[in-house]
Amino acid sequence: MGVYGRDVAATKELADALLSGKCASINDVRDGDADVCFIAVSDNAIESVANQLSFKSTVLVHCAGALEIDVIQKAAVDTAVLWPVYSILKGSLPAHRDIPCAWEATTDKARRYVQEMAHAITEELFEAKGAQRKWLHLSAVITNNFVNHLLAINEQICKENELPASVLQPLITQTFERVRQASPYTVQTGPAIRHDEATIDKHEKLLADHPEFKKVYEALTNSIQAMYKVDV
Repeated sequence: MGVYGRDVAATKELADALLSGKCASINDVRDGDADVCFIAVSDNAIESVANQLSFKSTVLVHCAGALEIDVIQKAAVDTAVLWPVYSILKGSLPAHRDIPCAWEATTDKARRYVQEMAHAITEELFEAKGAQRKWLHLSAVITNNFVNHLLAINEQICKENELPASVLQPLITQTFERVRQASPYTVQTGPAIRHDEATIDKHEKLLADHPEFKKVYEALTNSIQAMYKVDV
């Protein structure tokens, strides 16, 4: 088993953590040296890395939610995708096994290996082929990245107006607790769904000095009203 990466320090750190050796160059990543080879790089680099590999016995796996399995198929006989539907940050790895993982494989051998590897970190394993995984990745971006951005906007608004952002924490907790128990569609509240144009107008005026925030507010208001067919 070995680890190859362009960042020498990061490669050494990962290799040491895995009790593994290091590959000096990608040419040292040879077919048959390991049962499975993971390409864990940025999405736009996966295909170029795969094009430098040629495996007949080693299973090749990429870990991107938004990329087809096709981008690595020329590089190996047995290919698979394993995508954790979870935001994993270096230095803050989860101590639990509640990490849903989507998989796809081109052969029975690849399926067996990718499932065995996945079961080392989770029991929540499901098949999601290319198109399904793309839609799920889009949903994950909205759920995680977009929601986090909205919270960052809230934090900035509070800071600029000398308000403690911490007072919103119980509301944030309540919001996510609700959607664990019910469909988000059924628990929507707020001025948009109430067609409270007076409050919406006040909010938009408050955001006059933040045109980008105002665009977000208007877009979400319009989306809510369209979803619930509110007459405007």
